[in-house]
Amino acid sequence: MKILFSSLRFAFATAGIFLVAGGINLVQAQGPGSGGPVPEPTAVPIDGGASLLLAAGVGFGLKKLREHRKR
Repeated sequence: MKILFSSLRFAFATAGIFLVAGGINLVQAQGPGSGGPVPEPTAVPIDGGASLLLAAGVGFGLKKLREHRKR
């Protein structure tokens, strides 16, 4: 019985390797599209949001520092 299971496991492993190797040839990259509409560049000011996040981080850090010193 062990020999049968061992043979079946080897057969399934071999079949799986051949299926995967055969499937690799079928996979191809997508070709260039028709071009389509060109997206308009959006002007997003990163500086304003980053400055607010930096200020909030400094404020939070100072708050935690004051809480730590009170203990």
